[in-house]
Amino acid sequence: MTMTGEIDAELDAADRLILDEAAPLLNGAVVVVIGSAALASAAHDLGAASVSVSDDTDATSETLEPALFADATVVLLRLPKSLAALDHVARLIASAAPAGVVVVSGARLKYMTTGMNEVLLRSFGRLDVSLARQKSRVLTAREPLAAITAEATRKHDADLDMWVASVGGVFAGDSVDIGTRTLLSVFGRLPEYSSAIDFGCGTGILAVALKRRRPSARVIASDVSAAAVQSARETAMANDSQIEVLRDDLLSSQPDASADLILLNPPFHDGGSLSTDTALAMFAEAGRVLKPGGQLWTVFNSHLGYSKALERAVGSTTQVTHNAKFTVTASTSSDRLGRIDPATN
Repeated sequence: MTMTGEIDAELDAADRLILDEAAPLLNGAVVVVIGSAALASAAHDLGAASVSVSDDTDATSETLEPALFADATVVLLRLPKSLAALDHVARLIASAAPAGVVVVSGARLKYMTTGMNEVLLRSFGRLDVSLARQKSRVLTAREPLAAITAEATRKHDADLDMWVASVGGVFAGDSVDIGTRTLLSVFGRLPEYSSAIDFGCGTGILAVALKRRRPSARVIASDVSAAAVQSARETAMANDSQIEVLRDDLLSSQPDASADLILLNPPFHDGGSLSTDTALAMFAEAGRVLKPGGQLWTVFNSHLGYSKALERAVGSTTQVTHNAKFTVTASTSSDRLGRIDPATN
């Protein structure tokens, strides 16, 4: 392999095995990489004619849609943990890529299941499984099945009288998670608003509910995940809701002091590990975007105790409701515009 030392250092054992299996295919290939910028750099070094990257956690990367695979000859894929996400990716590739496309996918063994083989064989006629190496394995799929289509799933929630649409492995799929239900249960206590943001919108349930509550308001659904953004758009269309849906890194496209109300159900995992880093960054960003006197309503697992961090990042924070599993707080913005780091005192 001809990777530079800098690129080589960014690759883990699964990346290296993916590249070793794909190396004979890469010279002159049109490559699409899903989930790993390091793989993209290495594919260039191994002779790929062009490389496109889609990463669901990077708002600047390519969107995962059929056009991405129109000319692809090789797809390098870090296997997602969610079988629903893998099924969505496999269906997209099989339905949009040329007949000769080869998908080289891999992960650490602890994140792999035999269900992944079954999912890939729904969309491809041939699947080769590598030997394990350094606790990693590669699945190579060929012969896409022409009849495969990639569509969102949707389900009607009778309690909310709302259609919920889901694409890939977006959180909670086409169901309504308990945290979101907890926040919806106190919607009658929300302040008035002419502009509101469903921050980290997932499938867009809260944004649709905000628009229903106040049809004249400008309501934005924002998420870094391309799957979430597509899901939110599908949910909005299914409910004939005129919300705006944006793919954004935090709220980077939103001006300072521009929103009356922000709703947030923050993640508390980073991959397979518990982490509060993303939530703390989201609190600070909400503090920046809220108008003075505007409010951030946050639902979180009660054991996390975010109230002090919300006080530091946004402003005065009160408890709206609380039970053993979830807490909802309302934080009223001062004029600090999120400049205080919530991770520090």
